[in-house]
Formats: sequence, C-alpha cells, structure tokens
Amino acid sequence: MKPETGWRGSADLWLNAAHDLLLEQGVDAVKILPLAERLNLSRTSFYWFFKDHQQLLDALITRWREKNTGNLARQAGAYAETLAEAMLNIFDLWLDEGLFDSRFEFAVRSWALRSPPILAEVQDADQIRLAALKDTFLRFGMDDLSADVRARSLYLVQIGYISMQTREDLALRMMRIPHYVEIFAGARPQPRELDRFFARHGYKPQ
Repeated sequence: MKPETGWRGSADLWLNAAHDLLLEQGVDAVKILPLAERLNLSRTSFYWFFKDHQQLLDALITRWREKNTGNLARQAGAYAETLAEAMLNIFDLWLDEGLFDSRFEFAVRSWALRSPPILAEVQDADQIRLAALKDTFLRFGMDDLSADVRARSLYLVQIGYISMQTREDLALRMMRIPHYVEIFAGARPQPRELDRFFARHGYKPQ
C-alpha cells in the first residue's frame, strides 16, 4: 500500500468502507465503484492504496484474522487466578465487539461457503482458536481429552450463537453467564470475579 494522502482518502478509509459493505450486503457487494460512490471519491483513488480488488479482499481477511483470532488467543492466554475467571476472560470476547466482531465473523463464514480459499482461512482460524482454548484448560490441570472436549464445546456454542445470529437481552445473557462458566469450568465464578466481569461491560445487576 502507498502512503496516505488527503484528497484520495486513505487505505483505512477504503478498508473500513469495504468492511461495512461486507457486513451489510456480503462479499459480492464489495466492489471498487460502489465503494468510491459511498466515499464520494474517484474510482482511481482506490489504486493509490491497493494494487487491485483482490488486495482489498486480502486486507479484509487480514483484519478479520488479526482481530477475531488474535484477540481470542490473547484472551485465552490472559492471566486468571481460577479457571472460572479464565472463562470470564474468554466471555469478554462475546460481549465486546472491540475484541471480537461477531457480525464480521458471520460475514466471513458466509463468504467461505462460496470460496475454497476463504474456507481454508476459516478452517485454519478454527484450529488456532481451538488450540488456544484447549491450552487454557490444560493450564488449569485438565487432562488432554477433557481440555479438548471442553474447548470444542465452548467454541462451538459461540459459533452457534453467531451462525444463528442470536440476539439476547443483556440482562438475560448476564444472568446465564455464571451457569455457562459452571458448565465449562466445573465451578461457578466467585462473586468478586463476576463483579469485575460485570464492571468491564458496564453492567449493574438488579
């Protein structure tokens, strides 16, 4: 990509617009002319930042990989005193779009249904994420098989949420959080652990 300039926009501006179109209409809508019209920029401005349309699509996948897979690995490896607290660190992903963008995840998985290279990217990401989650359980003393099964259960539940485009009231989801933690960790979080979790998400139990 070439350096940013003012009147042509910027690489991030084009990429952000492509991201929005992908989420709104799917990958077929991510074309240079509609992006230029959306940004009120000339079509030729695009080529100042991207070699071609494919490079833009590659940049979208890079953004998805770095955000969703990267943040999941970081949250899975974050410090926690107990396994229950480690689960809450991971649950941060499902409640904070700044950490894990569920709509982006859905859009990329939908794209993968039509594109073998993107399907391969998704499958690679799934393996990286499952390994990171498994390592969390291993870190707290679980045997290999138990860690594997719990990691898969945890991950597949969330991918199911995303695939079904489930929308839950925040209070309802927060009410379920201790029970989810108990299912995956074998113990409910301590009140202080829950309090920290709720505070991170600006939630005050009634």
